[in-house]
Amino acid sequence: MNYVTSSNSTSLINMNTDIDNCIYRMAINDKAALAELYELTKVSIYSFSLSILKNTQDAEDALHDTYLAAYSSASSYKSNGKPLAWLLTITRNICLHKLNELKRIGDLPDEDLDKVLSTNDTVSKEDRMMLESCLKHLGDEERQIVVLHAISGFKHHEIAKLLKLPLPTVLSKYSRALKKLRNMIEKEY
Repeated sequence: MNYVTSSNSTSLINMNTDIDNCIYRMAINDKAALAELYELTKVSIYSFSLSILKNTQDAEDALHDTYLAAYSSASSYKSNGKPLAWLLTITRNICLHKLNELKRIGDLPDEDLDKVLSTNDTVSKEDRMMLESCLKHLGDEERQIVVLHAISGFKHHEIAKLLKLPLPTVLSKYSRALKKLRNMIEKEY
């Protein structure tokens, strides 16, 4: 079962328990736990990274850096029942740091996202279509909110906390993003 795209609350509880377990095992240097954590969360982490960085190589680097940072920080981890939020906070910080580095170097490169997403076996066809639409037609914050809600299953109040935005802003940006996507679909069909 793919926990990441499941909307079943039991699966999300099981996923949180599994992620917590992996993090606690990583704290005692269990490298197998890192591999398990990767399998449980790679789609969410990669999707979120890609939604911020808009570049597959940078998103893959952020994915790698997230797991290294999580492994080295596992001993200080305190469970609050939302371990994926902890990982996505690490991811967000890494991505923002990378964006600052890239801005100092120059403009961010554009990529053919259709081609990249079609070769990613970890993303389902439905998720791939959603990601493609989000990455092409939405603003940065809108894209991040939709990815966190639709792909990672976060609630709006959790997204607000993670992105450090007021809840009404998250709700309006999500609503606006859905409206944009509906309008785009209506125009195409």
